[in-house]
Amino acid sequence: MQTRRQFMASAGAATALLGILPRQTLATVPFEALEAIPASVQLAPDGYPATDIWGYDGTAPGPVLRGVQGGRLQRRFANSLPQASSIHWHGIRIDNAMDGVPGLTQAAVEPGGGFDYDFLLPDAGTYWYHSHNRSMEQVARGLHGALIVEESTPPDVDRDEVLVLDDWLIDPGTGQLAGDFDSPHALSHAGRMGNLILTNGVFNNTLTVQRNERLRLRLINAANARIFVLGLIGLEGWTMALDGMPLPAPEPLEEVLALGPGQRADLIVDVTAEEGGTAYLARADEARGAPQVTFQVRGQASLARRATPAALPPNPGSEIDLSQNSVRLSLNMEGGAMGGLRRAMYGGEERSFRDLAQAGQFWAFNGMVGMPDTPLASINRGQLVRLTILNDTAFPHAMHLHGMHFREVLESDALGPMRDTLLMDTAERREIAFVADNPGDWLLHCHMLSHAASGMMTWVRVA
Repeated sequence: MQTRRQFMASAGAATALLGILPRQTLATVPFEALEAIPASVQLAPDGYPATDIWGYDGTAPGPVLRGVQGGRLQRRFANSLPQASSIHWHGIRIDNAMDGVPGLTQAAVEPGGGFDYDFLLPDAGTYWYHSHNRSMEQVARGLHGALIVEESTPPDVDRDEVLVLDDWLIDPGTGQLAGDFDSPHALSHAGRMGNLILTNGVFNNTLTVQRNERLRLRLINAANARIFVLGLIGLEGWTMALDGMPLPAPEPLEEVLALGPGQRADLIVDVTAEEGGTAYLARADEARGAPQVTFQVRGQASLARRATPAALPPNPGSEIDLSQNSVRLSLNMEGGAMGGLRRAMYGGEERSFRDLAQAGQFWAFNGMVGMPDTPLASINRGQLVRLTILNDTAFPHAMHLHGMHFREVLESDALGPMRDTLLMDTAERREIAFVADNPGDWLLHCHMLSHAASGMMTWVRVA
């Protein structure tokens, strides 16, 4: 603990330092506000009433926040909601104190309160921000938005389109949000699934394009639980980045792209449909397809297609060398409806699955339900971690690691792309590897938000 004498000495040094700084650096510049506020917006098609939501600056999704790689993002969060809240900046390798997790990195911001978020943007790419207090309810009410970090040299495209994909559970009789956010069915099954699927808060979102126009599509899955399976019709494209991290080379998107909750993808696409025709970002819904975004082709941007795009510049970061000594960890996902969980630890005591269900808790990690008091592991900074995850449940899960990125370890120790969220199907066993290069306490949880609320949360400590 710092003594009063030490404090006074450091204060004197600080005063001396301030005396040599240019005067303009001492000016206080207020952060731009980002307010969570109840609002009413038109989500459903015309003919339905407006829907009451909670939105950042009163919109759903919230405003697109943009910054430049190496710059800072500074926002004063103002909570005008009837519940406590916080903001998590999903996918950013952030200072731990700015990560926005109540009870782990900060206290939840009470109604009428505020919090200053101020952090560096080390990586270019497509990220997003969302509430991290009662996330299963607050994100479903609309508290999310896109965060875009621009490269110093952007790719050669005609347009850059941010597409936030989401679903809303709406009562068709009233046009209002439906169902119980703590519904036992949503908690114990696949999660809260909506009946109204939107892009950027718009039903049947339609954009006008030109033949041979080249677009950058930034896709963000902001849904609570829905997995979007997407394909291109009348467009030809390449996957350029996943979860904000550029791929070593563009990968042609020849079939479909699956995005679990929290995942993102950057595509570069050329409009190949004929002038006067229609192209689609299409969504697979069970055995049929549906348009996610419709592109009406009006005019021609050029007479010929361009060459395959160059790869996006890589972001800085720790390279993963599997030959070095590693910390080996295991995470067994258990529980849920039709699962085999019989008993687990909750609240400091072992409880039966019946007792857990009565408490609204249905899932476990390694026999532990909910956020534990001690971390899954305490790791030295710079240590390589290899984590094996088993999905021993009847449902898919999207596992999200805060503060760091990882690669999946494939056959023969090949490494997959850099990600921050891993979509795992039932009965799968997968391994990820990451360098613990960001000090602090970092959450690891399922981004099917109902699953996180009902047991699927843990954390790691990086010294």
